[in-house]
Amino acid sequence: MLRILGKDFSINVRKVLWTCAELGLEYEREDWGMPLRSPTEPAFLALNPNATVPVIVDADGTTLWESNTICRYLAHRYGDGALLPAAPVARARVEQWMDWQAGELNKAWSYAFMALVRNSPAHGDPAQVDYSIALWNRHMGILERQLEQTGAYAAGDAFSLADIVLGLSVNRWRMAPIDRPDYPAVQAYFERLQTRAGCAAFCANGMP
Repeated sequence: MLRILGKDFSINVRKVLWTCAELGLEYEREDWGMPLRSPTEPAFLALNPNATVPVIVDADGTTLWESNTICRYLAHRYGDGALLPAAPVARARVEQWMDWQAGELNKAWSYAFMALVRNSPAHGDPAQVDYSIALWNRHMGILERQLEQTGAYAAGDAFSLADIVLGLSVNRWRMAPIDRPDYPAVQAYFERLQTRAGCAAFCANGMP
């Protein structure tokens, strides 16, 4: 059976759990990640030298880390093409928004989230907090305009892996103690996502 190593309140672990829900995959999850169990233990480092969650170990022994990569792998190996299309252009559209989430959107919110939600002493510069909030809202505006164009989901008219990773990011933005612009397309998008059981369990579940 598929093993998922990572605490279930990690946003990146929840990407994988939601993907499994969409695919109907059974799995065993193990608590790793602070404060539960240190990912610097040798047994974990042997699977992921970065000491980060999640990690998966598939039934055939395949081991992977990096949450978006894991989601792609699971959708490709166990899916029917709905979450990650086989056609090159359609697949690239999905992966484009997944990579944007990981590489651009995450960077925008990182400082503000660590300061305002995690109360990190290392993130106490008010100017940097304000800058991060402004950048976060600007990036959410990019998503707003995309959703205005598609009228449905991030990569088009069909739900995909892009919406799993972006849905979790939208949830975090909505729950953060910041001033937010009114983005009606993002609001309607999140309401659509909430109709999915995987979202209810792992995204719209009270955890940022």
